[in-house]
Amino acid sequence: MSKPDMARLVPELAVSSFARSLAFYTEICGFSVLYARPEERFAYLDRKGAQIMIEEHGQEGVRSWTADTLAYPYGRGMNLEIRVDAVAALYDTCRAAGARIFLEMEEKWYRRDDIFLGVRQFIVLDPDGYLLRFSESLGEKPA
Repeated sequence: MSKPDMARLVPELAVSSFARSLAFYTEICGFSVLYARPEERFAYLDRKGAQIMIEEHGQEGVRSWTADTLAYPYGRGMNLEIRVDAVAALYDTCRAAGARIFLEMEEKWYRRDDIFLGVRQFIVLDPDGYLLRFSESLGEKPA
């Protein structure tokens, strides 16, 4: 099986517990590990082309990519939209796992020029409070 290409923009999330975050992303959110450096508590993850990196911050001898002190919730002011095919099933998985839902499932239409783009979406917080907005396309219609 071939590995997907690496995306041109890949956010790297500083996490407080590599093991906890890796389990959340792989066991609940459906990401797979493209590669990892467990000794550095780092993993590069992919979910059908949506890619992120996670790395535990505060490790002795490992350089930090944080510009300031981290405090929960991490990633304030940012949400990561991740396109999926079956958003309702993923929403059910997140709820069953006890993940913190920030925005309940909704259908929303966003105007782009002279059309509306429809999405079914929800937002879940990862263990460190990063907002993950999973969305599925509902198509488009005239504005």
